[in-house]
Amino acid sequence: MSRLEARDRDWLTRLMTPPSPALNESALPPLAAQENTAHVLVIGAGIIGLATALRLLQEGHQVTVIDRSGVAAEASRGNAGAFAFSDVLPLASPGILRQAPKWLLDPLGPLSLRPSYLPRIAPWLWRFWRASQPSQVAASTTAQAALLRLSAQETPAMLAAAGASALLREDGALHLYESEAEWQASAAGWALRQEHGIAFEHLHGQAALARLQPGLSDRLVAGTFVPGWKTIADPLQLCLHLAQAVQAAGGRLRQAQALSLRAGPRAVSVQLQGGGSVQAQQLVLCGGAWSHQLAASLGDKIPLETERGYNTTLPEPGFELRRQLTFGGHGFVVTPLSCGIRVGGAVELGGLRAPPNFARADALLAKAQAFMPGLNAQGGKQWMGFRPSLPDSLPAIGYAPADQRVIYAFGHGHLGLTQSAATAKLVAELVAGRSTSLDLKPLRPGRFSGR
Repeated sequence: MSRLEARDRDWLTRLMTPPSPALNESALPPLAAQENTAHVLVIGAGIIGLATALRLLQEGHQVTVIDRSGVAAEASRGNAGAFAFSDVLPLASPGILRQAPKWLLDPLGPLSLRPSYLPRIAPWLWRFWRASQPSQVAASTTAQAALLRLSAQETPAMLAAAGASALLREDGALHLYESEAEWQASAAGWALRQEHGIAFEHLHGQAALARLQPGLSDRLVAGTFVPGWKTIADPLQLCLHLAQAVQAAGGRLRQAQALSLRAGPRAVSVQLQGGGSVQAQQLVLCGGAWSHQLAASLGDKIPLETERGYNTTLPEPGFELRRQLTFGGHGFVVTPLSCGIRVGGAVELGGLRAPPNFARADALLAKAQAFMPGLNAQGGKQWMGFRPSLPDSLPAIGYAPADQRVIYAFGHGHLGLTQSAATAKLVAELVAGRSTSLDLKPLRPGRFSGR
């Protein structure tokens, strides 16, 4: 029996094993008037905010988390569920620049830009172009690889602390190609991953692919298997487990919408919708795609944009999916979850206000059916989420240039789940005033303004 065959021997058992007892309540009680002070206030109850809050509580801090909607109400609720520890290559790269013109001509392709949004996003696109130059790509890749190595080290402890270890699936991922030419075009990226210690195995021919994933279309002729890639049974359930662990450790989880920040002499004041406020000795901003609006109230201009991602979750897919499949040429992935199969990805640049264009989700689903004959697309639930992204594909992690009592931890793009445990560790080190596990200079929030 080969190594790959051995990995798959009990795949069906793992897939059918239920996760930890489901937690299905994501709403939060409102912040009471008497709860107007906090030692450490975390803004945002997505994966980054929850992981950070739990880590801070473990280190003995008193923590309050506020969110305008509830636990995992935005991108953390419906993402693809991947711990993409091998995804060291930044989105900003020469390869993307070469493909972008072709993709932009297809309104339902891997990358789309709403024409009405072009004037608003033009400065971000300029920075993205600059970040795609070879020297910048090399620096971003090195920083990303270091952050991902720390993430891989810290994630098991985070899952254990949340009581969510049983949700982890270690089946690897299979990247698929429609032609030898497409596979050859990916070779440089795999060589760069190899330089950063990423293990993988190239596969050629339909028989080799079928050993890892039966039932694929004969249009697919090659693939690359990444054994270190992991997934979670359900990203929403992970967040709910984290929220429960935060509460069990003594943290407060409350619903409140932060409108602005103000640095006072004794505390950081957070103005809330409805007229109230919270005074925090230290504040961690993990507000996802809305974070830059709050940072701006402190005078910090951070070029955060929104990559709108779409997916469809199929409750009865009728397809025995053994691991996450990645179709890089089309910009989407297919993930086995405890609630079915999720088909999604691609990037739409259109800001926070435009209504969803679910034709993009339909297009991804149609492609998945073409590559996975027999996939049952009936009863699917569509979703759209806002990925908070900075032009160089790196998050902002560090002290706010305006006030070191404020720590920024946002802008993780496609890698929020993947980088959550590492971000939590780094933020805890910053809150405590310790040396950080990584050099945070490449991630400093003021890097785009020279601060």
